[in-house]
Amino acid sequence: MTYAPLSLVFLLVAGVVLAVALAVAPDRRRLLRRWWLPVTIAAAIVLVLTAVFDNLMIIAGFMTYADAHITGAKLGLVPVEDFAYPLAAVLLLPALWLLTRRQPGRRRGTGS
Repeated sequence: MTYAPLSLVFLLVAGVVLAVALAVAPDRRRLLRRWWLPVTIAAAIVLVLTAVFDNLMIIAGFMTYADAHITGAKLGLVPVEDFAYPLAAVLLLPALWLLTRRQPGRRRGTGS
């Protein structure tokens, strides 16, 4: 088994959770207008940091990848599959915030 299917599962789960969170959000249009730029910037920063620090950890010998388990596509020394996890986190964090936020007009513990 390669890391690619596992990476796709992480991305799929994060995408589904985000889709559900947006589907149940009554203010999703406003959220999408407000969030697309910050989420895109956060994703870019996280992916750049992943590229830099994963390359450093591979150079230092902290991590190794068996060639049989990666697709072969790399950015520096980092297999592209490694970028799925931080990308999934960038999708999942706003989704979880949406699902757990307090709705305006609702008080916690009242059931209404």
